[in-house]
Order: sequence, then C-alpha cells, then structure tokens
Amino acid sequence: MIVIIDYGMGNLRNVQKAGEFLGRILRVTDSPTIIKKAKKIIFPGVGNFKQAVKELKQRNIFNVLIDRINEGIPFLGICLGMQLLLEGSEEAPGVKGLGVLKGKVRKFNEKKIIVPHMGWNQAQSAWRIAHSGKSLFKGIPDKSYFYFAHSYYCDITEKDAVLAITEYGINFSSACCKKNIWGVQFHPEKSQKIGLKLFDNFLKFC
Repeated sequence: MIVIIDYGMGNLRNVQKAGEFLGRILRVTDSPTIIKKAKKIIFPGVGNFKQAVKELKQRNIFNVLIDRINEGIPFLGICLGMQLLLEGSEEAPGVKGLGVLKGKVRKFNEKKIIVPHMGWNQAQSAWRIAHSGKSLFKGIPDKSYFYFAHSYYCDITEKDAVLAITEYGINFSSACCKKNIWGVQFHPEKSQKIGLKLFDNFLKFC
C-alpha cells in the first residue's frame, strides 16, 4: 500500500491522480495505523512550515513518520514535504522539523529576485556517479524543467544528500536523497510528462 499523507494541506488529489494515471492506487490518509502499514509514503507539501508541523502532531503522525523513515520505508517529500525533512525553517523559528536530514530551510533574498519562485526552472544533477538515489531521475535528461512554487529553499548541510540543484538568485538544493528518503522542491504533479516519469521512478525503483 502506498499512502499520501493528509495533513489538511497540500495538493493531495493532484498527486493521487498522477498515481492513478500510472495505474497505481494511492491512498490518502492521516491514520497512524494505516501509515504504519504503508509500503511507501508520499508527502505532498503546500503551506506554512509551522502549521504543517502543528497539523502532523495534532493528528498523531509526526513521530510515526520519523519512525517509518528510520525503519527504511521509501519516502518522497514534495516541496514543503521536502523542507519538513530538515531540522528547522526560517519560516518558523523554534519549530523543529522531522530532522532526518541535516540542514535548515531558508528564505530567498527578496532584494535580488522575485519571491515566491514560481514557474518552470531546471534541475541540474549534483550527484556522484555511484549515488544510490539517482534512480529517482532514471530516464530523465539532466537540466530538465520542473514546476516550482516556493518562497523558501533547503540549505542541506549533508552535501552527499544533494541530488540536484537549481539556480534562482543562488544555487539551491532542488532534490535530495539520503538512504530511503527522497525530496524534491518542485512539484512533479504539475510538471507534465517529466513529472509523471519521476513519480513512476519512485513507485517502481525507489
């Protein structure tokens, strides 16, 4: 069973429809019991870091997600879902993320660029040849365009975990992998054929 985490926010139905298009049944849930039985987890993210953490804790799934990740279940975080993998965010000082990936979420410098970062941009590979996480991008040309919509970015201090970078005022981590964890700052559910290919890779290979 593949589950999509329902935390009262996010493009849940769009992600579910992408799975259906690929012939997979993805179950939207906020049930700790169901999440504990899942074979793979997808966490789509739209919204505020603090509110997302609050919702996860109110639904008693914050610690469940940490436990499942530590058990080795394949996990894909999308946009805010990727940001929540880190230790914290400038958007919500004092609020701890899942903390399964070292680093902090930072705000773009509005003096240099238009914020939020919205629209199509390239994801350029940053992985080493032997990186086990690159299966997420199997069959996807380097520097492919994906759809972004965010005001904050992931500053990952575990450099071996960075899969792809994107330039928007600065070079930021737009995809990551650590063991069984994958994260993408862009929205594959809004990225047409190339986004569906990434979903398919996660469902098949990761």
